[in-house]
Amino acid sequence: MLSGMAENIEKSSSEAANVSSSNDDNERDRQDGEALSLPSSVAGSGALDRLVETARDYARAAASENTLKAYAKDWTHFARWCRMKGAEPLPPSPEMIGLYLADLASGSGPSSTLSVSTIDRRLSGLAWNYAQRGFTLDRKNRHIATVLAGIKRKHARPPAQKEAILAEDILAMVATLPYDLRGLRDRAILLIGYAGGLRRSEIVSLDVGKDNTPNSGGWIEILENGVILTLNAKTGWREVEIGRGSSEQTCPVHALEQWLHFAKIDFGPVFVRTSRDGKKALEARLSDKHVARLIKRTVLDAGIRSDLPEKDRLALFSGHSLRAGLASSAEVDERYVQKQLGHASAEMTRRYQRRRDRFRVNLTKAAGL
Repeated sequence: MLSGMAENIEKSSSEAANVSSSNDDNERDRQDGEALSLPSSVAGSGALDRLVETARDYARAAASENTLKAYAKDWTHFARWCRMKGAEPLPPSPEMIGLYLADLASGSGPSSTLSVSTIDRRLSGLAWNYAQRGFTLDRKNRHIATVLAGIKRKHARPPAQKEAILAEDILAMVATLPYDLRGLRDRAILLIGYAGGLRRSEIVSLDVGKDNTPNSGGWIEILENGVILTLNAKTGWREVEIGRGSSEQTCPVHALEQWLHFAKIDFGPVFVRTSRDGKKALEARLSDKHVARLIKRTVLDAGIRSDLPEKDRLALFSGHSLRAGLASSAEVDERYVQKQLGHASAEMTRRYQRRRDRFRVNLTKAAGL
């Protein structure tokens, strides 16, 4: 099946070394929509050139910043791998990509073995990168599809799930935070993220009002009974409603109001950095990595899963622990949880529910046994 690949592999590595570095620069320049240009048959003009730049901006906005970074790393890794084998990444070769996938799965190269989900993501990254360069990668080509199918059949495992942060956990976590400006901010992040079932990127992308900043991922509207978040999420625009809690100490809306009041924020990003002394809110939006670090730090400080070594505890929790926590703790009809998390199916919501009655519907008894 993979006949013909040997000729590519037998090319000497010295041939690959002769490829000028300008080719690498050109490939990088063509990423993220830079390949968009006027047809060669059309003469340029000021108006058309401005439209080209506008089109490139839209193309760069087609995927999230984190996705674009991951795709860029995918391409860099694949291009380096090709040149180490004496081949070129362009134009796409299904035979070489099949070998690349096999290398990733077997761990025969210098890199460690990757999971099936990561390999699948790598392939998506390559397809995206080829599209940006004007090529089409046929994932159904037998050299790719059959190798990938074999990898999934041999190495696929159930997805590793992060531990859910339950109601008692989140209360213990926020109790470890001080009541200075930075503590008010982090308390609001944890409570809003938990009650809203939000992704960490959704938390930090919020603005106070609509269209406050160009890179906004949504905005907030504080009402008497709660707050409405309008989010530009992975599946499109959606609204998340967060009601007020039973006490001010645990109320996510109150925590948000306290942060905005003392930080004197009425425009722009909701969650921003603070000065080194923690007494002043700055203009720079927080990174979503702050949410992950905050969760891990407060999990340790609160003594959650103290039966495990610190390294294992840190590995158990991530930003997704907030979403899993809401799905596992909310004692309401499943459809409301599904709506809050923005899932297209109830099956996806159930994957997040770490604590539920799996035998509430007993088909064995229903069938008469």
